[in-house]
Parts: sequence; C-alpha cells; structure tokens
Amino acid sequence: MGGQAKGKKHGKARRRRPERTGGNDLSGLPAEERMKMKMQNRAKKKTAEKYTVHQLLEKTEEYLDNFNYEMAQLFCQRALDMDPTNLDILDMMGSICMELGHAEKAKQVFLKTVELSPDKGHAKYMYLGQIHCKEEALHYFNKGIEVMLGAYQSQTASAKAAGFPDEMEVTTKDIAAAFCSVAEIYFTDLCMEEAASERCKGAIQKALEYDPTNSEALQLMASYLFSMDQPQEGKENLMKSLTSWLPSLQKKEAEMQGDGTEELAEPALPPYESRITTAKLLTEAEEFELASEVLEALLEEDDEVVQVWYLLGWVFYLQAKAPDEDEAFKDSARTYLRKAKKLYLKLKSDDSELMEHVEQLLSELGGEEGLEDSDAEDDALEDVEDDFLESSEDEAMES
Repeated sequence: MGGQAKGKKHGKARRRRPERTGGNDLSGLPAEERMKMKMQNRAKKKTAEKYTVHQLLEKTEEYLDNFNYEMAQLFCQRALDMDPTNLDILDMMGSICMELGHAEKAKQVFLKTVELSPDKGHAKYMYLGQIHCKEEALHYFNKGIEVMLGAYQSQTASAKAAGFPDEMEVTTKDIAAAFCSVAEIYFTDLCMEEAASERCKGAIQKALEYDPTNSEALQLMASYLFSMDQPQEGKENLMKSLTSWLPSLQKKEAEMQGDGTEELAEPALPPYESRITTAKLLTEAEEFELASEVLEALLEEDDEVVQVWYLLGWVFYLQAKAPDEDEAFKDSARTYLRKAKKLYLKLKSDDSELMEHVEQLLSELGGEEGLEDSDAEDDALEDVEDDFLESSEDEAMES
C-alpha cells in the first residue's frame, strides 16, 4: 500500500514500535536470526565507514579480474547500498549476477536500470533478452538495438569531429552480435511464427552488413541455408566463418607442439557452445577432418562434455560407413561413443535422446563387447594416477 497508517489516539498509551534495523522489522524473528541480521547491518555500517564507493568499486573490479564473482558481488552490493541509483553500479551488479547464474536477481537489477534510464545503455536490454523467452526476449533485443544504433551514430559523429575515430563505445561487432541474438530467437523460440524464416534471414543480413566477417553471423547464415536445403551456399558461409578463428587456433597448437619456450597469446575463439555447433555443421557438410579437429580442440579445453565425445563418435561412425571403410574408423567411433556413455552415467546427464543414439550406434558397431573389462582397466588406471598424485604431494610436503 502507499504507506504505513499513522497511529490514532484513543486515550491509551501507544505501544512501543518494534525494533528496526536497516529498515527491516526484526520483532517476529527468532533470537538467533535477529542477532544475525544485526551483525550483518553492523558489518555494512563498518564497510561504509571503511570504504568509499570508489574504493568499493575498485575492489569489485579487482575480484572480477580474478574471476572471483562471489567476492565481487559482496563489494558491489556494499557500493549499491551506499548509492542505490547509480547506473554504473547497477549494471555491474546485474552482470555479476548473470555470471553467478542468479537470473532472477539480475532481472530485477536490470529492470531497475531500465526504469531509471530507459534510453541510455544497451547492455541491460541485451541481458534482459537473454533472461526472457519468445516475444519478451525479442522486445528487449530490439530495444537494445535501437539504443545501440542511436549511441553508435552519435559517437561516430563526435569521434570523427574530435579526430578519434577508433574510440568507440559501441562497435559494429556489438551491433552484429545483437542482430544475431534476434536471428537466434526466430531460429528457435519463434520458429513457428509467421514470416519467421524471412525475419531470421533479415536479421542475419543486418549483422553481416555491420560486420561482414563476423564468425557468429556467418555461422548463423550457414545454419539458415542448411535448413533451407541450400547446402552449397551453407558450406561456403561456414568455411568463411572458420577462416576468422581456426587458422589462429591451428597456429597456436602447432607452436605448442614445438619447444614451448615462448608464451603465446590466446587466439580469439567463439564460445564453446558455438564451436560445438560449428562441428555439427561441418559434419553435416561432410567435412569430417575439420569437424574432428574442432572437437578435439574442445576436448583440450574441457574433457567432461558428453556431447563432444558423442559427436566425435558420430563423425568416425559416418566415416566408417563409407564404401571404402577403414576398420580404424570403427575403433575410433567405439572409443569415443563408449567414453560418451561412461561420462553420461558419471555426470547423470538427462539427454535421453543422445543416450539412445549412443546405444544404437554401439550396438551397430559391436561396441558393448568387452566394455566392462575396458572400464575396469580405466578405473584401475585412474586409481594408479590418484595414488601417484597423492604420494607426490606427500613427498613435496615432507621436503
């Protein structure tokens, strides 16, 4: 309601108001909870006395640089307590919550920034688009693009006038990524909507208009063209997408196999999930060697993703089905599929369709024979490795 009703005089003494700490009524809480909240409020007060907002944000940035999002959230929250309508702090808190997977908290923070500043700052709209689905997501993405384009045009004019054309807060890459987000909505959540196909293609074309070599946009165009039964055109766009990042990855891997004395810069790679999609499209295009290369690189980064092991098994299975099939392809397919099955059970995954396909492929390949013996050997090897690591640690501590 609008506010707390004022007390009325009825000839009786007023009851003493319940104790409030930091705006919270503690009277109905158990003694232990009241003490806990009092201590938290005292800690907030001490923090406010110890740090300025600027210092709190410096600490937040320091923890963000070290990917310690929990501590970053604590310091950012303290800054927000001191300056609750500061848009920069709100944006920072929202992005931290997204990193921590606290979508509902992030949503409330970003909605507050929308209320405070609806026509400035595109990032909040892009985050809100990620949090929502279907028409709501599309609404936020489109609003983000509107704000982004306005900022881009304004800063382009001012930067050119000032003689600093490269100092841009909003880049063409940012705009392309936003249009890709719109295209993905039409590709997935809104794929059954009227004219979804045309709108999807239009969004991808807009992305490429702003950033013609954007790997994500080129890959989306490849996916679109494959879905429209235009495999040749799809493959052309897919190969263009690969040229923007695969050569640098290949160079990195080749140099790492050398003497390894020089510290090399990490290549700018698309996100992990995006590269899984790349491997799927390469497999569809029958570019099996490239698909295997992409998947093997993914395993180097994270070898506990069931889908990657499954896709490697699928790639080798397809090669084994060729007329001049090589038995080595069958062996590799069995190895990867069995690993996918074992990891699936270990991680208690819930992708039943993937598991059914793994079982079907192993059945065709005869992959279940000797599986228990192989698993026993793997477990024994893991035990030996664990013992070795433990003994090494003990020796290091003793020395």
